[in-house]
Amino acid sequence: DHMVIQRNQPIVVWGWTDADKMVMINFNNSEYSAISNDKGDWKVTLPKMKEGGPFEMIISSSDEKIVIKDILIGDIWICSGQSNMEWIVANSNNAEDEIKNSYDSELRHFAIPNTSSEKPENDILGGDWKISNPQNTGEFSATAYFFAKELRKHVDVPIGLINSSWGGSRIETWMSAKSININNQQELMDEVKSQAELEYLNQLEKFQQIFPGISDVDLGMSNDQPLWASSELDESDWKEIVVPIFWEDAGFNGLDGIGWYRTTFYLTPEEANGEFELGLGKIDDSDIAWINGIKVGEMTQAWDQPRVYKIPSKVLKEGKNVLCVRVDDTGGAGGIWGDVSAVYLKSLTLVKPLAGNWKFRISAVKRTEIATNQIPTLLYNRMIHPIINFPIKGVIWYQGESNANNVEDAFKYRKVFSDMIKDWRASWNVGDFPFLFVQLANYREPVEQPYDSPWGMVRESQSDALTLPNTGQAVIIDIGNANDVHPRDKQNVGLRLSLAARKFAYGEKIVFSGPTYKSSKIKNGKMIIEFDNIGTGLVCKDKYGSVKGFAIAGADKKFIWASAFIEKNKIVVWNESINNPKYVRYGWADNPDDLNLYNGEGLPACPFRTNKNDR
Repeated sequence: DHMVIQRNQPIVVWGWTDADKMVMINFNNSEYSAISNDKGDWKVTLPKMKEGGPFEMIISSSDEKIVIKDILIGDIWICSGQSNMEWIVANSNNAEDEIKNSYDSELRHFAIPNTSSEKPENDILGGDWKISNPQNTGEFSATAYFFAKELRKHVDVPIGLINSSWGGSRIETWMSAKSININNQQELMDEVKSQAELEYLNQLEKFQQIFPGISDVDLGMSNDQPLWASSELDESDWKEIVVPIFWEDAGFNGLDGIGWYRTTFYLTPEEANGEFELGLGKIDDSDIAWINGIKVGEMTQAWDQPRVYKIPSKVLKEGKNVLCVRVDDTGGAGGIWGDVSAVYLKSLTLVKPLAGNWKFRISAVKRTEIATNQIPTLLYNRMIHPIINFPIKGVIWYQGESNANNVEDAFKYRKVFSDMIKDWRASWNVGDFPFLFVQLANYREPVEQPYDSPWGMVRESQSDALTLPNTGQAVIIDIGNANDVHPRDKQNVGLRLSLAARKFAYGEKIVFSGPTYKSSKIKNGKMIIEFDNIGTGLVCKDKYGSVKGFAIAGADKKFIWASAFIEKNKIVVWNESINNPKYVRYGWADNPDDLNLYNGEGLPACPFRTNKNDR
């Protein structure tokens, strides 16, 4: 019930019954029929229909009848990728007002459950169509919802969103076996398991060099007693770690297991009295917290949830207090993370920031379950293959973070991404439908000097897909968060995707992109950069006219920061110390946080480098 099906394309209705059985379809004042084959499979193709509804579909045989109600005919968009596509409206900016004002009976969302398979499947494992309203919208994909909400302002047809996304997934797992030359899935799985065990042993050996004696058993606990939560514990062999920060960004890359944190703070007699609240930011994945050896809070498998714990009276004391946090990470990023301001101790009269350098020790390196969202083909088989008979208008895609671990992996992304787009278009077999994607936002702390950024390389690889027909990119390099891989401003993500859709899916003549690199030339020791998609002209959001984010290099490719300004809708880039410039980069960092180049329509310039094909 409540489904949306694609207008102006043949409508496929398929299913299963007994062998050699007549199946009747009654829809939109017409009847259709089919006879199931010897396996019981049947399929009926209805003619193209224009937008409209609501309709009712009756599917029947001699002994069975199914009635599907409130069907609309409109446009279907597949919404896929990793956690930034999965991210829900309730966790986005201005969520309360957005949800309260979300009623639209012609905007509907279907979430495919996170499931996987080693072979292509014919059916998904559940899910329901939900109408956009204050009861449902909070759980919709935020990127997808705000995309559709913007479209509905300009396109007067029902919009159906099929959300097939999984946090942390690599792109390869969304591709068919054929597209990545996998001939034997079992061999692949055996290889994955063998590689996982080898990686575990290598990681264990690496961390044993830092903390001798660790294994896969938690040294900090004994018979459920927290040995390392004691106020009197000797911390002399512990390391320092910044809080908040992911382990991976603090020198513990690849750590999956258990880590313990400790910090000490002091209170006056007056401060120690009263009701207190402890904020620990976000913790990936599970945690237990103690103060002075007394347990004060615990959450399990809540990697993106803020930790705020009420402190029972008489736990805190005058003078020295010891806070201890045990963190259990089951895979991917781990640790205490998020905003600095979210790590604190406060009462009605006191706010004590607790972020900074804490003590840290690994207590166990654990074998983690093999992540099915990392293995080639597994998500395609269960979350994409079952719906390829369902005609669509197009795809919106938000993924790439999991392929940005290193520059080499990020460079390979350009071919894999292009192959995936071609693979999906071949699977659906409805032509080169619009494939619109989100370029990675700015993330992590800004750096002092230019460097070879994996995230910069992924962004370039994403942009490379624009050479394919009917592709569009939403650049969001200006709305990210240094401490959170999930930008909360999904409104602008959806808006910028919708501009590309209006251009490529609906044929509007609009400015749909910010400035994109076109060409460069050298003149009088300076690089002159020309752009496409400048709209009404290049704009620098700086009162002195200085364009930030550019780096320049000579033939040695040693990049240094550059001065830049706008001249006749081109950018002039230079550094006095380089007489013969050859290469330019713009926004080439995980987080190029001070970019200020836009077009007159307010869309940000896309990061680029002039030596695009270099690894």
